[in-house]
Amino acid sequence: MKNIKVAIFEDNTMLRDSLFELINSSDGLICTGAFGDCSQLMRKVGSANPDVILMDIDFPGMNGIEAVRIIKSERPEIIIIMQTVFNDIERIFQSITAGASGYLLKSTSPQRIIESIHEAATDGAPMTPSIAYKILEVFRSKTPSLSAREHAELNERQKEILECIFNGMSYKLIAEKLFISVETVRYHVKNIYEILDVHSRDELISKVKK
Repeated sequence: MKNIKVAIFEDNTMLRDSLFELINSSDGLICTGAFGDCSQLMRKVGSANPDVILMDIDFPGMNGIEAVRIIKSERPEIIIIMQTVFNDIERIFQSITAGASGYLLKSTSPQRIIESIHEAATDGAPMTPSIAYKILEVFRSKTPSLSAREHAELNERQKEILECIFNGMSYKLIAEKLFISVETVRYHVKNIYEILDVHSRDELISKVKK
């Protein structure tokens, strides 16, 4: 039976090193990459070629939720588990909508982290109990359930790009202003169109004006 290849995206050096050691000392797992940020994201993913990624949320520059969207659009077979200190419902739903298969708090025990990697690799959806409880409470609520669009609210980067589009900027100018590639701008715009249910720049601007 082959080892499950795991990549780590974590900006805390001590935690990243601890996870690296934990994974490599666990039967059936091997860490093929440990990274401190999401710059040159797909190059890093390509070099590690993981089956499972442990992804932090709070990075400078591209955050973990944006990274999940990009990875899942280009390598949908990769399984991603969010690992973070945040347990608010908005971040949870943004992560799941982006394509994450699990959501663990950083206070999760080492044993449970290892179990979660194995669980995710066999089509499971590992979650810290408090996270699962929050999600259950949303669906138990007497208020109407959240729509898919509400779950997928625009993130901060998408809001920045939307404002640029509204101000008449081209994709190239947006890319230069935000220090990202034109292809990344196109990717975000595609997601903005889907979230706001529009199909053109004119339709988008019209909807924003309303």
